[in-house]
Amino acid sequence: MATATAVETKENLGVFTNPKHELYISSCSPAKEELNPGPGEVLVHVRASGICGSDIHFQRHGRVGPTMVVREEHILGHESAGVVIAVHPSVKDLVVGDRVALEGSEPCHTCEECLHGKYNGCPQMLFKSTPPVPGFLRRYVKQKAQWCHKIGDMSYEFGALLEPLCVALAGIEKAGVKLGDPVVICGAGPIGIISALCARAAGAEPLVITDIDQNRLDFAKSVVPGIRTVLVKRDQIAEEIGDEIVKAAGLRPAIAIECTGVESSVAAGIFSLKFGGIIHVIGVGADYQNLPFMHLSVNEIDIRLQYRYANTWPRAIRLVNSGLVDVSSLVTHRYAIEESVEAFKTASDAKARAIKVMILDEPE
Repeated sequence: MATATAVETKENLGVFTNPKHELYISSCSPAKEELNPGPGEVLVHVRASGICGSDIHFQRHGRVGPTMVVREEHILGHESAGVVIAVHPSVKDLVVGDRVALEGSEPCHTCEECLHGKYNGCPQMLFKSTPPVPGFLRRYVKQKAQWCHKIGDMSYEFGALLEPLCVALAGIEKAGVKLGDPVVICGAGPIGIISALCARAAGAEPLVITDIDQNRLDFAKSVVPGIRTVLVKRDQIAEEIGDEIVKAAGLRPAIAIECTGVESSVAAGIFSLKFGGIIHVIGVGADYQNLPFMHLSVNEIDIRLQYRYANTWPRAIRLVNSGLVDVSSLVTHRYAIEESVEAFKTASDAKARAIKVMILDEPE
């Protein structure tokens, strides 16, 4: 028998989309009579959730890639933190009142990928907010205790920012950024800016970031010490962008970390690199893309790609708690869960100049 919830609960609300691309707030599971966590589970009151670009993509386009498709009413959200309000007796390492960041992964633990520690590649993965698995953008959620990371007295907003930080950390590690490496970050959205913060913490120098939006580049300069910027014109060819990156850096970068998934941006990163360079693509883009194959070939440039992350959360927590990666400026807009539709409008509107839009329940 699970322990009772430690607080009086409200109606459980969730943020939904569907195959008609509607976005709405409605009652959701677990309902009040279903709140008791099962074996290995805790019940979490989700206090903060960031809106990810994939949330917007699922709502607007109904899919990300050929396999992740919205086919029914679907709860969004996978960047969340909250407080434990009920614990099943089988759970020994969490107690009511613990602040936790929620990792969306739920792999099988038995496949080759899982046994080698690469659980992000688990073919049986159930990842929160990836259809058909409902996400965290709701007031209450049952979560496997294993995937609840204690954050101590860290704010819920910072806890929610750990997920995009984990994406960036996986990118920095896979790209192999080392002290003194010249690096370019392509794209100054949330993942691009967090990747720049991580690259700076890892010792990248010089460090350049590109974007089509001057406001985002200005924001990057305000939060990433010493970063250099390149404003990309919408009709500019990739070779020219590459030349501007080289000019801004003062040399050809060794590593490009691409955070948009846009074909022209990937190509620009490639054209900027030195012989033997690495382009690591974090961004999600079109199913098929044209790339400068022969330029890659004759310059021995490696292409690396990334799917989510694995084993990054403890490091992310240490980096934020130590202040080595400062995420304090990233949240630009805040909304109550009841205002989630408006929050998504802001996150989707370039004129709003949003970096990270946060949805809160009972703000601190």
